Amino acid sequence: MKNKKNINNKKDLKINAVIKNAGVVIDQPITQTLEKNYMPYAMSVIVSRAIPEIDGFKPSHRKLLYTMYKMGLLSGSRTKSANVVGQTMRLNPHGDASIYETLVRLSKGYNVLLHPFVDSKGNFGKSYSRDMAYAASRYTEVKLAEICKELFLDIDKNTVDFVDNYDNTMKEPALLPVNFPSVLVNSNVGIAVGMASCICSFNLKEICDTTVGLIKNSNHNILSTLKAPDFSTGGFLLYDETELKKIYETGKGSFKVRAKYIYDKSNNCLEIIEIPPSTTIEAIIDKVIELIKIGRLKEISDIRDETDLDGLKIAIDLKRSTDVDKLIAKLFKYTPLEDSFSCNFNILINGNPKVLGIKEILNEWINFRQECVKKRIYFDLNKKKEKLHLLYGLKKILLDIDKAIKIIRNTKQEQDVIPNLIKNFEIDKIQAEFVAEIKLRNLNEEYILNKIKEINILETDINKMQDILSDDNKIKDIIVDELSSISKKYAQERKTQIIKDFVDFKEVESSEIENYSVNFFLTKEGYFKKITPLSLRMSKDHKLKQSDDISQIILGNNTDELLFFSNKYQVYKTKAYDFEDIKASVMGDFLPVKLETESDESIIYMAAIEKYIGYMIFFFENGKVSKVNIKSYETKTNRKKLINAYSNKSKIIAMFYIKQDSYFMIKSKKSRYLILDTSLLSTKASKDTAGVNVFLLRKGDLIESVLEYKLDESNINDPETKKMLSKKIPSTGILNKKNNNNLEQLSLL
Repeated sequence: MKNKKNINNKKDLKINAVIKNAGVVIDQPITQTLEKNYMPYAMSVIVSRAIPEIDGFKPSHRKLLYTMYKMGLLSGSRTKSANVVGQTMRLNPHGDASIYETLVRLSKGYNVLLHPFVDSKGNFGKSYSRDMAYAASRYTEVKLAEICKELFLDIDKNTVDFVDNYDNTMKEPALLPVNFPSVLVNSNVGIAVGMASCICSFNLKEICDTTVGLIKNSNHNILSTLKAPDFSTGGFLLYDETELKKIYETGKGSFKVRAKYIYDKSNNCLEIIEIPPSTTIEAIIDKVIELIKIGRLKEISDIRDETDLDGLKIAIDLKRSTDVDKLIAKLFKYTPLEDSFSCNFNILINGNPKVLGIKEILNEWINFRQECVKKRIYFDLNKKKEKLHLLYGLKKILLDIDKAIKIIRNTKQEQDVIPNLIKNFEIDKIQAEFVAEIKLRNLNEEYILNKIKEINILETDINKMQDILSDDNKIKDIIVDELSSISKKYAQERKTQIIKDFVDFKEVESSEIENYSVNFFLTKEGYFKKITPLSLRMSKDHKLKQSDDISQIILGNNTDELLFFSNKYQVYKTKAYDFEDIKASVMGDFLPVKLETESDESIIYMAAIEKYIGYMIFFFENGKVSKVNIKSYETKTNRKKLINAYSNKSKIIAMFYIKQDSYFMIKSKKSRYLILDTSLLSTKASKDTAGVNVFLLRKGDLIESVLEYKLDESNINDPETKKMLSKKIPSTGILNKKNNNNLEQLSLL
């Protein structure tokens, strides 16, 4: 055992001698670690995995489709998906599971692409279902769809560059020579490191027409031909011209898609037959069930998934006397039956990620396609020049065929045939080789004359090609003709219908909620109660946890928006009607559970907003005060949480929501007092502004408490009040040693 241990020690020493600094912990700056280790990984994910290029494909898509093309699956019968997956691993080393997932997404059966690239047979699942799993690759069959002819057209004519695969045993295309803007025709989503890409799909005919329009006129109005995005799942797109213009110009923005439904009056049933592309059947059903449980959707008696081979269907059974329009309004407001699609047109251009608008993307594609067409013409031109060169040699032979035959026949050694032909007919080696290889049966005048007739045709073609290559407008004309042909061949009707004059169901539903006066109570321990005035008069004794106490009481309305500020500089937004009316004898809703706050987070302030008018005033321990416009907390979408709700530069002492400028009395720990008129403060739009210096504190002094102060006839002429009232800020306040009960206030924290 001892000898064995010594041997192991010797091996360890030998390894340490070979690997420099092996086993030694070296201090390294984090910036250096990120630069050397993390950045190469991040760039690899961005450039080689997650972000699509101008041809519309990520590397995994391109490798898969090219493998299928080389397997001859552009024509003929289908093959097993497992066969395709195995062959693709020669180009893509990331494993069979990820390759098959890529194949599924590109397939017709999965139904996520407007124009699927893979013609599939078997169960490939559905994009609109979370739980409908696809079958194993050994059970499904695939081939390339007909539209793939437009992806690989002229790929063998040097139209694109080819690079080595991962082990340098094969060549693969760096891009596909797509002859239509597939980057915008089919949707594409990718998440890289520090960035992402989300490209919505557009109708093929509209994209082709828009591209043609841009080629003919660089100032072409995109909106005139490209109406709106189009999705394979259908639905209704709520048309917002301003937002679409923003997306078209910047490549960023969002729009709303609404589900399509049918009301079956005889069965009193709603049938959802098309849904937004960003959701699934299961997500919709789960949300509806959740709302039924909390009593938000009392009109529904049953909901079920009736999706079958005929397509998607969610059946919702309604109770008698249900107002269908009101129910639809609720469904669109509270469930993903109306959902937003966020766009981020991030594309790799020459290896660099760029967020581009529609016009920029199409211009980049036009430039790319021009290069492909030029390379194709160069390839054909060189082939024709080579053939013409051979025919020029054949033409010289025509002058004396018998002489050529005699030279070949009288040459004693085979190796001298070519030199003798070159010498006697003044042709080069390539031409001589061509003549020498002509079969004996073809050495007749008719054959040679027919061949020579091609010279005029070839000369005409070559001149035409050279003329095209010298004129970019003629290259563009070729692209226009190809796009027009593709549009006629593959165009299909829009699946997502556009609604310009639509009813905002969210606003309608909100107006139908019963509005009445209520009292809001917030306790120190984070319990919330919503009690009607009548219920409060009947029972004024509150049930509270031991050691708990009520910290805030607000008289508001059932339709108010409630803002709950936490000690983690966040604000949680909800509606008052999201809480049930309760009695004072009930403990109430525990906000950390209701709002889903963080584990160590607590609610410290509540504001009830009827309309977003007024300000939030924040008082900090260091003597600074910030005045934030309440509109800064207003959001167009139903966001439940806003971060950076107030400044974290200093400890918060108090906060108040005021509808108009008010007075506040501030007390420091060293018993200095100051009455602040908030009209002296400038309003900020930034929620987390650090504020302005209001109270000039002495060394070791801090703000202790703040309370709202009512300045009226009873105290406005009081000498002490006048001294404390600041006419300008910052102010040092005054020292007050009297015991004034009006200055006492419990801390919020």
